[in-house]
Amino acid sequence: MDILLLERLVPEALAWLEARHSVDNRPELAADPSALRKAAYNAQALILPRKVVVTREFLDFAPVLKAVARMHVGTDNTDLEACRERKVRVIQATTANVRSNAEYLLASLLLLYRRGIGSSLLGERHAEITLGRELNGSTVGIFGLAPTAHTLALMLHALGVKLVGYDPAIHHTAPIWGRLQIQPVSLNELMQQSDAISVQVMYASRYEGFINDKLLAHCKPGQLWVGISRSQLFDPHALARALDDGRIDACMLDGAEAGFASKGTPLHHKTNLFLTPRLGSHTRESRLRASWYVAHRIHETLTASRAGGTERSPSALMDLDVDGAVPAAKPQPQFIIR
Repeated sequence: MDILLLERLVPEALAWLEARHSVDNRPELAADPSALRKAAYNAQALILPRKVVVTREFLDFAPVLKAVARMHVGTDNTDLEACRERKVRVIQATTANVRSNAEYLLASLLLLYRRGIGSSLLGERHAEITLGRELNGSTVGIFGLAPTAHTLALMLHALGVKLVGYDPAIHHTAPIWGRLQIQPVSLNELMQQSDAISVQVMYASRYEGFINDKLLAHCKPGQLWVGISRSQLFDPHALARALDDGRIDACMLDGAEAGFASKGTPLHHKTNLFLTPRLGSHTRESRLRASWYVAHRIHETLTASRAGGTERSPSALMDLDVDGAVPAAKPQPQFIIR
């Protein structure tokens, strides 16, 4: 067996791989760790869903493994150091979901600005008419310059939105702020000036609880929040207090971790907190981009391995551009491969 597939690819990409390699399609193994380890013993490449964790111990059960591929962003479920030591290539379709996530954030902002639309979508045909607001002329804070923020900035500019921004890892003098036409400000200024805030910070463990009481004390009253970052960024008690006292009028987050607002937590009964199950990255187009990228990179890796080298096969290259991405000063790779 060349490839063990636990994550669904689009049919065209799967057929393309099957014409070149032996592929075993076993999505049910994602819920059976013992059976997965047995199946992985002879696999040269794995395509895994988010919930399957690759540890050093897991790699001991995959002695001929050459590549681990994922359709999503994030490496906290993969021991990168162990993969590096075993010379296992980690493949991620890092920017395949940039546009879909940006559109999710834009849709979330529009829904929160015009909350009456949500009532109609829920089937309330005679719901009370609520007074909405317009994005045009408002100020949106861009909290984090992950790739999604680049595309979102273009969309918001087209709607007449003023953008201010902050990223804990990017200096306010960096050229990227000017290219994106975002005014860099301090974190407190971001809170004070923004009518709404979009959170797409590249998460690291040092940012756990970053959005806390001290920060939220500076909120402009009635602020709206949307986000696709890890929910660990938020101190749940601080967020609950801000939702209660009107500092945050409403908040919509995508892909919050299990237990973030479960029964018994301070966020459980908050009717102005809306959580969606990782919808941002789930579009036909993003899955198409991710599927083809993963298929080509795996083919490239296995072909090079059989040839006894590590060079990329020119015929297999298929780096995908993301429509609307802002070009950097120098060409940048569209996907990160470790």
